[in-house]
Amino acid sequence: MGVSEKRDFTVVNHRVEKVDALALACGTAQFTDDIDVRGLLTGRLLYSPHAHARIKSIDTREAKKVPGVLAVLTHEDLPRVRHTTAGQGHPEPSPYDTLVLSEKARYVGDRIAAVAAETPEAAEEALARIKVDYEVLPAVFDTLEAIKEGAPVIHDEADSKNIPDARHNICAKFDFEVKESEWFAEADVVVDRWYKTQWAQHCALEPHVTITYFDGDGRLVIRTSTQVPFHCRRITAKVLQVPVKSIRVIKPRIGGGFGSKQEVLLEPVCAALSLATRRPVKIEFTRKETFVSSRTRHPFVVRLKTGAKKDGTITDAHMEVYCDNGAYGAHSLTVMMCSGSHTLPMYQAKNTRFVGRSVYTNLPVGGAYRGFGATQGFFAWESQMDIMAAELGLDPIEFRRKNYIRSGEGSPVFKAMGEGREGIEQKIGSCGMDECISRGLAAIKWYAKKRRYRRQTGPKRRGLGCACMMQGSGIPEVDMAAASIKMNEDGSFNLHMGATDLGTGSDTVLAQIAAEVLGVTTGDIITLSSDTDLTPFDVGAYASSTTFISGNAVKKAALHAREQILKVAARILDEKPQDVDLKDGKARAKSGRSCALSEVAHTAFYYHDQHQIMGVASHYAQSSPPPFAAHFAEVEVDTETGQVTVLDYVATVDCGTAINPALAEGQNDGAVLNGLSYALTEEMLFGPSGAMLNPNFRTYKIFTTADAPPFKTILIPTYEPDGPFGAKSVSEIGINGPQPAIANAVCDAVGVRLLAPPFTPEKVLKAIKEKRAGRPALHLLGG
Repeated sequence: MGVSEKRDFTVVNHRVEKVDALALACGTAQFTDDIDVRGLLTGRLLYSPHAHARIKSIDTREAKKVPGVLAVLTHEDLPRVRHTTAGQGHPEPSPYDTLVLSEKARYVGDRIAAVAAETPEAAEEALARIKVDYEVLPAVFDTLEAIKEGAPVIHDEADSKNIPDARHNICAKFDFEVKESEWFAEADVVVDRWYKTQWAQHCALEPHVTITYFDGDGRLVIRTSTQVPFHCRRITAKVLQVPVKSIRVIKPRIGGGFGSKQEVLLEPVCAALSLATRRPVKIEFTRKETFVSSRTRHPFVVRLKTGAKKDGTITDAHMEVYCDNGAYGAHSLTVMMCSGSHTLPMYQAKNTRFVGRSVYTNLPVGGAYRGFGATQGFFAWESQMDIMAAELGLDPIEFRRKNYIRSGEGSPVFKAMGEGREGIEQKIGSCGMDECISRGLAAIKWYAKKRRYRRQTGPKRRGLGCACMMQGSGIPEVDMAAASIKMNEDGSFNLHMGATDLGTGSDTVLAQIAAEVLGVTTGDIITLSSDTDLTPFDVGAYASSTTFISGNAVKKAALHAREQILKVAARILDEKPQDVDLKDGKARAKSGRSCALSEVAHTAFYYHDQHQIMGVASHYAQSSPPPFAAHFAEVEVDTETGQVTVLDYVATVDCGTAINPALAEGQNDGAVLNGLSYALTEEMLFGPSGAMLNPNFRTYKIFTTADAPPFKTILIPTYEPDGPFGAKSVSEIGINGPQPAIANAVCDAVGVRLLAPPFTPEKVLKAIKEKRAGRPALHLLGG
C-alpha cells in the first residue's frame, strides 16, 4: 500500500497541537486590527431609518465641511455595478441586485452613505450632517405575504439580474420531482405539517473589520476578516471597476465567521474610501451593526407532506420551502436548495418532490450560516420522522434505521439538486450511521430511561429525543483549491495554501496531511494561508470544503514534492526511488541506509542537478461525500413554567478519518452548543417599522459555556475513499441536530409538538395549556 492509501498513520488521526495555539494563548496572533498603519482614517456608514424608501435627494455639503472629514460618498459617487455580496464560485448563482451604496433603502439598516475622517468623532458628526430626503414606501415583513399579488415590490429596478420573479418578490426558485407511482397511493399513513424557523445571527466574537491601504507600488491592499479572500478580490475589483491585479487581499487570524464572513460587505466600501482619499481607512462594525447590517440565518417556512406504509417504508416525500432572504438575494438559491439537497436523500422514498422559493422582504439580509439551509430543513424532517413513527406505532429509532441511505446507494436528488445548478450523480461511499445510532443510544442510556420515564409524576417531566442527519463535503464540480509546498535547507517545508483558517484549525489539519506524506512532524511545516499575492487560489472556507477539497490539494502537492525528494535521496543512497521511504525526517532505504532530509535539500540546492524541490497541485472534487450524525437529547420540562432544561446531550458523528480528533471534536462541540442556543433562546425580534429590537447580547441571548448542558461528541471512524487519508467534513453537521432532537424530547416528555423554535418557556407553556384545554397539541407560531 502506497503513502496515498496508507491507514497506519504517524501524524494524521493524532491529537496534534494547533500550529497557532501558543500565539493565540499568548495574545501574539495577528488579527485584522492588530496592525499600526500611519495616517489611518476612520470609516463610518450611514444607514436608512426606513424599511422601504426611495432616496429623492441626498445633500452632503455640510458633512464635507466638518474638520477632519476627507471623503463623503453616496451612490452618486461610485460606479453603478449591480452585484451579489455572496462569496461563491463565479458566476455566482445569486441575483445581482446590490450596489455598494444604495439608491433605495430596502430595510432598516441599509447602507446609504460612507464617510472617512481623521477621528471617529469627526466621522460621526459628518454622518449627522448628511441630509437625506426619503420617499417612504409600503413595506412587507412576512415571508408568505411578500409573494402575494399586490405586495410591495422590493426590487423594481431595471438593471438587476437573475431575479426570477421580481414582481412577486421571488429572488430564487427551484422545483424538482421524481415519481415512481401515484402520489400517496401506496401510503397507509399521510402526515402533512408546516414548520417555521426564526431569524438568527452568527455572533462571531470578532465583528467584521477591514483595513485598506496602498503599498509602496501604489497597489490597493485589503486586510480583512474574510472567509473568501479570492472572491473578495474579484468582487471588489468588479464593483469598483479596477483591475484584479491592482488588489491584494490578506486574511490574518479571524475571530470566528460561521458563514457571515463569506459575504463581501465592508471591503468594497472601505476600498472606495481609500481610493477617494488616497489614505488608509478602517471600518469596523459595532455589535449593533453586525446584528443588523451584516448577515443573518434565513428564516424558513417549510411544509412536509409525507407518506409511509404500515411496515415503516417511506413512500412519498413532498417538501415545500419558503426562504426569507430579507432585502437582498445573497445565497438565495443555494441556501434554499441545500435545505432539500442535504435532507431529501437521507431517507429513500419512491416519490420525491421539492418546491422551493426564496423571498424578498424588508428585513435584514440572509446569508451563509453554518448548516446552510440543512439546519432549517432537518428541523422539519426530523420532527416529521417522529410524528410519522407515532402515527405508525413504530419505534422512532427503528423507523429511521429502516429508511436511511446506505453505502453503495444513490439518490436522484444528488443529480437534480446541486448548489445553484444541477448536481452530479453520486453513490454513498462511507456511512457509519448504524454505529452512530448504536453508540449514541448506549451513551445516553436511551431504553433504560425510556422505561423509567413511563412512570414519572409531578410537574417536571423528562423525555428523550433523537435526530439523524447528513451534510456534504464541498460542492462537487464547483469548488477548487490549490496548494504549494517547498523544501528548505534544514528539511523543513513552507506550505502555502489559499484555504482560510477561521479559528477552525485548518492550518493545523492541512499541515498534518502534508507532514504525513513527507515523513516529518507538523513542527517542520511552516504554514502560510490566505494571501492573494502569495498563496495559490482557493474558493475559501465554506460548504464544509476545507479538509476535503483543500486537504486533497495539499496531499497532492506534498506527493509531488515527495516524488522529487525520493529521486534525490535515491541518488545519495545509491538505491532505487521505489525502495526509499520517508520517515522521522529521514529518507530510509529498505537496505537500512538513510540520510537526513536536510542532506537531500543541500544536495538539490548545491551539488547535483541543482533545483528547488517544490510541489504544486490543485484539487477539483467530483463528489461530496456526506458525514453522518445521530443526536440524542434528554430534557426536563417544567409544566408549570414551560422551562426546558437539557439534562444530557450526545452527538455521534461519522466524519471519516478525523485528521485531528481533538479539533474534530471541538468543531462538533461548537456546532452543538451553537445549535442548542439556536433551539432554546436565539431569535432576532423586529418592531412594526422593521427595526430590530434586540441588537445586543443583553437582549439577544446566546449560550455561553456557563449555559452549556452536559454534552458529549463521539467520533465514529470510517474511511472515505475520496477524502485525504479517508477524511470528510465535520464542521457544519453538528448544528443541525439540537432543534429537532429537543423538539422530539419535549414531545416525549409532555406530549406537545413544537413546530417553531426557539422553544422558550412562553411558547412551551402556551402549548401545554392548549393541550390541557383540549385544543390540538401543536404549536407553530407562538402568537
